[in-house]
Amino acid sequence: MAATRLESTIQGATTLAPVKHRARFHTLTVAEVRPLTADSVEVTFTVPPKLQGAFDYLPGQHLALRATIDGQELRRSYSICRPAGVKTSNGGQISVAIKRDLGGAFSTWANSELHPGDEIDVMSPQGSFTSTLRNLDHKHIVGVAAGSGITPLMALAHTVLAASETSSFTLVYTNRTALDVMFLDDLAELKDRYPARLALYHVLSREQRSSSLLSGRIDEEKFRRMLDTILRPASVDEWFLCGPFELVQLCRDTLESTGVERSHVRFELFTTGEPAAASGDRGRPVIIGQGDKTFQIEFTLDGQSNTVTTPVNANESILNAALRVRPDVPFACAGGVCGTCRAKLVSGDVTMTENYALEPEEIARGYVLTCQSHPTTDTVVVDYDV
Repeated sequence: MAATRLESTIQGATTLAPVKHRARFHTLTVAEVRPLTADSVEVTFTVPPKLQGAFDYLPGQHLALRATIDGQELRRSYSICRPAGVKTSNGGQISVAIKRDLGGAFSTWANSELHPGDEIDVMSPQGSFTSTLRNLDHKHIVGVAAGSGITPLMALAHTVLAASETSSFTLVYTNRTALDVMFLDDLAELKDRYPARLALYHVLSREQRSSSLLSGRIDEEKFRRMLDTILRPASVDEWFLCGPFELVQLCRDTLESTGVERSHVRFELFTTGEPAAASGDRGRPVIIGQGDKTFQIEFTLDGQSNTVTTPVNANESILNAALRVRPDVPFACAGGVCGTCRAKLVSGDVTMTENYALEPEEIARGYVLTCQSHPTTDTVVVDYDV
C-alpha cells in the first residue's frame, strides 16, 4: 500500500518521508468535472482540512471510487492525475481522469451523470506505481503510456520536473487519433514550461504523422527503434509503463532483452490479458453442505480478528470469504491489478490466480492479493493491518 509520501522543492533534491494509509472510504464532494476528450473527463474532489492527512499521496497512486448505480454497488480505481499540494480556501483537491469504457457502467455514469456538488465515496490513495528514487537530481525518467494510461504519468511528469532543475522526463504517448489524446493542452503547457527537460512524443496508430516512428501501432520492431533513437536505455534511471496488458508486456520484455533490469521498470495495467477474468468475486453467497470439507480463514482488519469457513469445492477467494463477514474489507478491482486488497500471509498456504500489483520483493515478504488468493491448507491466517 502507500508506504511513502513525496516531498519536493524545485531548489533541492527529492526526499521520501514515511506515511501509510489504511484503505478506507471517505465521502468527498465533487468540485469540478472537466471534459478532456469526447469520452473522458477529469473529476476533481474537495478534500476538507480534517481529511488532508488521509489523502496525502505519491504521484502514480490511484483512488478507488464507490457508487451505487442502478441499485448495484460498483467500485472502480482511477489514477490521480495532478501533482500533490493543490490547495483551496476550503482545503485541498485531488483529481482523477475517467475514460468511458465500452459497456462500462461506472465510467459511463461518471462521464454523463457526475456533476459538481455531488458526493461520492473515495478511498484513501493506494498503489505502488511510484518512483523508488530518493534523489531526482540529474535523473532521467521515461514514461510509455497508451490512452488513459497517461493519467498517472501526468502527476509523475509534473513532480519529477518540478523537483529538480537537473531532472528530465521523456514521454511516449500513443493513441488512435489526435482527438483521443487526453490532457493534450496540459501536456503542451508542460512542454512550454520545461522545453529542454521534457521530451514529448505523440504516437498515433490511425493517423499518419511526419515520422514513421510516430505513426502506427507500437510493436516490438518500432519500440526497438525508439530505444535506439529517442529513448537510449543507458541514459534512463527509471521506466514507467502504463496501458493495456499487451503493450506493457511487450515493453517489459523488450527492455529486459536489451539489458534493462526489471527493478528499474515500474508498470501498471488498466486491463489484463483476460478482461473477462478480472470481474472478481463480490462477496457472493456460499453454501456449506453437511460433510463438505472446509478451509478456515482467519483475518485481522483494524485490529479486529474474524474467522470464516469456506468449502473446498467452492474454490472461494480469501476476499470473497472475508466479505461475507466483514463488508468493510478493502478491495477495488478484484482482478489482481490495483493491489487494494493486499494483506500479509501470517500462516498457511495459498495459491494466487493472478498478480499484476505485487512486486517480487513483496511476495517474498509474504504479501498476497486476497482477491486472487485461494487456501491450500486447512487454516490460513492473513493480516490486512501489517
